[in-house]
Amino acid sequence: MNTWTPEEQTRLTETHSLVLTAGDGEHPGVEIGMALVDGRLYVRAYRGVGSRWYRAAREHGRGRIRLGSETRDVLLTTEGLRPPAGLDAAFRDKYGPVADALVAVPEARAATVRIDPV
Repeated sequence: MNTWTPEEQTRLTETHSLVLTAGDGEHPGVEIGMALVDGRLYVRAYRGVGSRWYRAAREHGRGRIRLGSETRDVLLTTEGLRPPAGLDAAFRDKYGPVADALVAVPEARAATVRIDPV
């Protein structure tokens, strides 16, 4: 299993959002908030499992993220994913009341994706 370096974890924690492109990049990426728990990176689709980018993540299982000018190939895990207990709190800590769209709504919770570096 590939993990984020301590430097990458710091950058991901300090950065407000990333741009995720799922699959082969035929569609434009989506800017999305993210949270780190125990060194693992997670995102959620606030529109649920029917959102275009979530479906692409589930179908392809790979993609790219962009943070500022840096781009990184990643693996996208959706199947059999059990989000960690602290994920909701991590989203709330990072985004405050805005996080309720990602935390309190069952559709968004069902559309959790773990992002791992390639």
